[in-house]
Amino acid sequence: MNIMLVSVTERTREIGLRMAVGAWSRDILQQFLAESVILCFCGGAVGILVGRGISMLVRMLLRWPTELSLSAIVAAFVVSVTVGIVFGFYPAWKASRLDPIIALRYE
Repeated sequence: MNIMLVSVTERTREIGLRMAVGAWSRDILQQFLAESVILCFCGGAVGILVGRGISMLVRMLLRWPTELSLSAIVAAFVVSVTVGIVFGFYPAWKASRLDPIIALRYE
């Protein structure tokens, strides 16, 4: 959520410009929600790849049996996307409620 709040703050002028030329609040909300979900999806994918890599390393070095669980991978993606939606909603909502005139003056 903090990353998305910083993104909204840094892009205040862009948001104001888009709203001034006709973008609706819904468009801004969808843009930031999509960015949040994509960010969390990529983070989840990297986490799964790192976790699988570590499990393979443990199997090779320590000779412990490891197993790939499709249900755990799906659950990780679902949790990751859910976190993106839940914690991305407030920054997206905040961005969509900006006044275009005030946003354009923001420095």
